[in-house]
Amino acid sequence: MSWKASARHGVREAPAGLALLQDLINTRATMSYAPDLLASPDDAQRWLSDALATWSRVAGLPAPVILLSSTDMRSLRRLRTTFEGVILAGSGRGPSQDDALPPADVPVTLVPDAEGWVRMIPSGRGTRWLASALWAEALLAQQAGLWPRLKLCNNVECRAAFFDTSRNNSGVWHDVSTCGNTANLRAFRERKRLMGGTGGQEGPSVQRPGLP
Repeated sequence: MSWKASARHGVREAPAGLALLQDLINTRATMSYAPDLLASPDDAQRWLSDALATWSRVAGLPAPVILLSSTDMRSLRRLRTTFEGVILAGSGRGPSQDDALPPADVPVTLVPDAEGWVRMIPSGRGTRWLASALWAEALLAQQAGLWPRLKLCNNVECRAAFFDTSRNNSGVWHDVSTCGNTANLRAFRERKRLMGGTGGQEGPSVQRPGLP
């Protein structure tokens, strides 16, 4: 089993530290091929240790050793759900204003470096530190204009987080050849059902990877 959650979906990783947030979302169970990596403390620990080691190399910052307990699992899953909501809100598919997302009550430390640039350093202990790192990466990605390209697959049975590299940021499927074609086939069958099966014989348009 791969403990790099995003690698299970074959998606392009988001740049810099934003990949940590993407990987958290991609721990969710997806259809039949990707079990939930946050289903048990042992699986979650393996995922988290690997993800933090990768983040530390990319961010150039030390990451603490976080040892998860069974009580941490609910916090991790809640954090994952919250970030899914933030991403969906950015795409117009999130909660209404009446169901606003809760504030991110996490600490960060601002540290100027030798060249006068201020760096945002995660603070706290355990999963509080992880939440601090994730919210910091989300803010940095928004400031850098990268945030709108982190999306959830339109296939509700998938919802894999992918980084959209299309020129006009129009991607909606994490993989056109799987989720995109599945959705086209489903829509075709529904149209045929509504027409009482009397429509033409032409099948759904099949999109091929790399083609518009």
